[in-house]
Amino acid sequence: MDNNTVVIALGGNALGKNGAEQKEAVAKTAKVIVDLAEEGLNLVITHGNGPQVGMIQNAMDNLAMIQSEYGQTALPASVAMSQGYIGIDLQNAIKYELYSRNIDKKVSTILSQVEVDKEDEAFLNPTKPIGRFLTREEAEKKEADGIKCMEDAGRGYRIVVASPMPKKIRELQTIKTLLEAGHIVITCGGGGIPVIDDYGKLSGVSAVIDKDNASSLLAKELNADLLIILTAVEKAAINFGKENQEWLSDLTVEQAEEYIKQGQFAKGSMLPKIEAAIRFAESGEGRRTLITQLEKAAAGIAGETGTVIYK
Repeated sequence: MDNNTVVIALGGNALGKNGAEQKEAVAKTAKVIVDLAEEGLNLVITHGNGPQVGMIQNAMDNLAMIQSEYGQTALPASVAMSQGYIGIDLQNAIKYELYSRNIDKKVSTILSQVEVDKEDEAFLNPTKPIGRFLTREEAEKKEADGIKCMEDAGRGYRIVVASPMPKKIRELQTIKTLLEAGHIVITCGGGGIPVIDDYGKLSGVSAVIDKDNASSLLAKELNADLLIILTAVEKAAINFGKENQEWLSDLTVEQAEEYIKQGQFAKGSMLPKIEAAIRFAESGEGRRTLITQLEKAAAGIAGETGTVIYK
């Protein structure tokens, strides 16, 4: 690689589902990250926040129900809270692993806002469920107030929000400055805090940005050579779960797009990762995306495993 900059998008399995699990999970994650740092890579870490932001939003919603004077907490605020909550645990775990190996390297967490287009078509069809489960009566009341709700897998109703495409990472220059100073940078947690630019004023919007899409944009803007999207499987596959299942190693953008047309990747899991991988791979010469498990990251970089998508 030309500049040794690698963006690593951590999957939910690298973070756990509650405070205790998170501390245990990030300790294991930190070992892999520091292994890569020891190889001389300049690392930027992004992460999901699905369980965490839901936990925070539920807690704040329940507080508002019990003590109405607190009012409702906007989703962008909950995303910001989740970035800090996850970021500090991950940052401290990486710092401790560096200390244990007697490595003098700094780690910084940047709360990041990611700009979206207020005209994005996703706002016309919100599909991303958030927050606590609602009764039919509660959902109907919110619908009457202009808040869209949907039934969620027979478990009740939930508010749904848009998932627009990220357009600009507002703290990009800060991230670059820290990276150039030798820091491991943690940023764009949960896809970033969604904002729109209202004539120079940034305003939060009720939306969820896909963290792999945000990671792809970040990798492009940092001129990274490699984006690593970590997930629960070692490789992507076609005919997944069938007798003729085939694990994929090297894929051109054209091959990946053909498999998408065939419906080979599940919409709620692998498809957005493949789409984000394609977007980065085709953004510049020599750029590659690796999809693999956390513990296989080093082997994937060495070309020994994982699915690599390139132009």
